[in-house]
Amino acid sequence: MGIYINTGNLGFQSARNSEYIDKSGLISVVNSTLFTERRFSCITRCRRFGKSMAAKMLCAYYDQSCDSRSLFADLQIADDPQFEKHLNKYPVIYLDVSDFVTRFKDETIMQHINEEMKADIHEAYPDVPVKDDDDLMALLIRINAKTNEPFIFIIDEWDAICREFTPGTTAMDTYVNWLRRMFKAGMSARVFAGTYMTGILPVKKYKTESALNNFIEYSMVEPVDMAQFFGFTKDEVKALAEKHQMDFDELVKWYDGYQIGDEQSMFNPNSVMQAIRSRRCRSYWATTGAIDAVTNYINMNFEGLKDDIIYMLAGGRSKVNPTKFQNDMSVIRSKDDALTVLIHLGYLGYDWRKDECYIPNKEVGSEMANAVENNNWSPVVNALQQSEQLLADTLAGDTDAVARAIEAVHDENISILSYNNENSLACVLSLAYYYAKNDYIVHRELATGKGFADIVLIPRKNVDSPAIVVELKYNKDADAAIDQIRRKQYPAKVAQYADRLLLVGINYNRETKTHECVISKG
Repeated sequence: MGIYINTGNLGFQSARNSEYIDKSGLISVVNSTLFTERRFSCITRCRRFGKSMAAKMLCAYYDQSCDSRSLFADLQIADDPQFEKHLNKYPVIYLDVSDFVTRFKDETIMQHINEEMKADIHEAYPDVPVKDDDDLMALLIRINAKTNEPFIFIIDEWDAICREFTPGTTAMDTYVNWLRRMFKAGMSARVFAGTYMTGILPVKKYKTESALNNFIEYSMVEPVDMAQFFGFTKDEVKALAEKHQMDFDELVKWYDGYQIGDEQSMFNPNSVMQAIRSRRCRSYWATTGAIDAVTNYINMNFEGLKDDIIYMLAGGRSKVNPTKFQNDMSVIRSKDDALTVLIHLGYLGYDWRKDECYIPNKEVGSEMANAVENNNWSPVVNALQQSEQLLADTLAGDTDAVARAIEAVHDENISILSYNNENSLACVLSLAYYYAKNDYIVHRELATGKGFADIVLIPRKNVDSPAIVVELKYNKDADAAIDQIRRKQYPAKVAQYADRLLLVGINYNRETKTHECVISKG
């Protein structure tokens, strides 16, 4: 067993000895690319979404130095007609770039990678001579010529050097040239049956062209046919919840919400598993260590980025064009770049059908709120902190307190949350009722039989509280808002709470810049 070649299947054995969600279907997709023009794959997703687990699984499946049949016998891949064809049939090279980044912080990092891997691989093939001027690729070409065996090359955290070293440094340029030498050389297709790179960022672009444009890329923005393997699906989490007697709705609230390709409901797998083990839903996101980067991007405030973040905290969505991003976290030149980085980091979900990004769930929302607090946005922080009391006052029917609270949110955030359009109106209400997301599913502008309700709060499962419908009017009176609510036909999800329903009418007087509130039972 080598350090970088034929490392065996111990990593995947550990996974199978633990709670394991079957993602072996990924192997079928990778198998379909072997010995084709698509043999070079770069699969990127955010931290704690199972990148390393997938790499260990592929190592165990392809590695010819071990017998992994029993590890896969009860998994989905075992039913694939190509299962036997590729099982433990190849010499596998495995490189975790982050291991080198933690050890070597200077321009010599690529020299260490090249020399350490070359020495280990030569030890596995002692009969193949190594020349003084050989680089790693030269040695692999010579081994392939002698054995006629193509390699599988698996690279974990491929972009660790890109995140650690700034563009234009010797280390970065050397690394990019090394990747080109390995995977764009004339002999690359002969030496490698397949290559699987994984990390956070897609392949870095130089000017307008990818440094490795022969790679097929799969990312949080463009997952192609890999979407189902990027996280846990709703059915997978539901099965886990039933098995461990966990509240599925709580898991949905905390960890669901990612739209990845055609998968409309994807969960953060690491957080789900931690919640299952600890039997407690809370934020496990802080352990990824990326909150400082988020804070920095927000501070840049490109083209009103702060406004967009607040709008998304309030439940809104923001337009984003992810195509201009150079796939380099150190090169952020626009709001689109910053939002795209946050998508790749997992702090934002992405809806490719509408080119919109959004905060996917409570876990990420709480971390984004922390980032806002770290930026000292006191008006927004005040609104978030006071939202718990606002909900309590609403449920208690304290109309004066509700009016004062809504007025405070409006006044303190007037620069970005003006009442000039319906989106801003809904944003004010959603921000004011931010805390309600703990106990309610919050719907902004929920369609009714006649028009839309500005905000509707539907109690979550096991929450013994009334549903709430909020309507805001201009220069009329709060009773008019209540009348408008009553004239609308409630959708079924509201009608079922007819006996436990609060109607909240709020009127804003533009001349006096004051609010009044009326609360009535439905």
